[in-house]
Amino acid sequence: MAGSSKTEKYQIHVPSLEELSEGLCGKPRITDVGGVPYLIPLVHKDKVYNMNTVSKELELPGAFILGAGAVSFKTVGMNGELMPLVLTESEDKPAVNGSYFSSINPVDGKCLQEKYSERFSDCDFGLLANLFACEGKPGKVIEVRASRRKGEESLVSCMRKTMEEHYGDKTVALGGTFIIQKGKAKIHIMPQEFSSCPLNTNEDVNNWLKHFEVSAPLICQSVMVSRDPGLDLRLEHTHGFSHHGEGGHYYIDTTPNTVEYLGYFLPADFIYRIDRPTDTHNVGRD
Repeated sequence: MAGSSKTEKYQIHVPSLEELSEGLCGKPRITDVGGVPYLIPLVHKDKVYNMNTVSKELELPGAFILGAGAVSFKTVGMNGELMPLVLTESEDKPAVNGSYFSSINPVDGKCLQEKYSERFSDCDFGLLANLFACEGKPGKVIEVRASRRKGEESLVSCMRKTMEEHYGDKTVALGGTFIIQKGKAKIHIMPQEFSSCPLNTNEDVNNWLKHFEVSAPLICQSVMVSRDPGLDLRLEHTHGFSHHGEGGHYYIDTTPNTVEYLGYFLPADFIYRIDRPTDTHNVGRD
């Protein structure tokens, strides 16, 4: 794995599970790969990773992986948002990459979402990713239904902060997927070109990003951690894709009176920290 360094493994508290669904169970774990410091203030284009290699780092070859990340500049030739959906390779089966990625359409400046496998044959990504991995088995999960947002926080932030309040100094991590069934949401997409000027503040980052309002249904993939046990983690990260050509980094719904969510999540047994930046900061982690 190019740019990889020591992998750190941390056992976390696992709360009880409820409800029943399929596909998220079997040795669940999350990983924070790379990090925002490899994107800003200035990009580290050499930071390229591979989902198959990550699954082995997670001690789970053949894992099903979903989450939020960035495309590999070396493969795609530009910057962009990645919505990874990968069944990684095992001894007897090749990898299956069902990921999507979004970029800024140079023709009209709008969102351009594409199926990754229709253009590329690898399982690479770049710079950073927050991933949930498991064996892809059926089992008990947490079902979340929500509608009519009353506060200023997103669904993911509400869930994460509730865990933080309830579990205190214990670290709890959730990964999974949710669908915005009705309403609209605010997303961002990174420009195709990395910034040539240092992005030193959150204001710099927000001015560089391109923001859009997108419509339901939006299929989101989320990883969240109640508290950082000292691994320099991104506490929450969510990307979404759709079947109508819109997708990117999810912030919050923009239609609080009509929005409807349905999600399925599973607590992870372990956090794995891969290629942790040595020079770090908290800019651009929204």
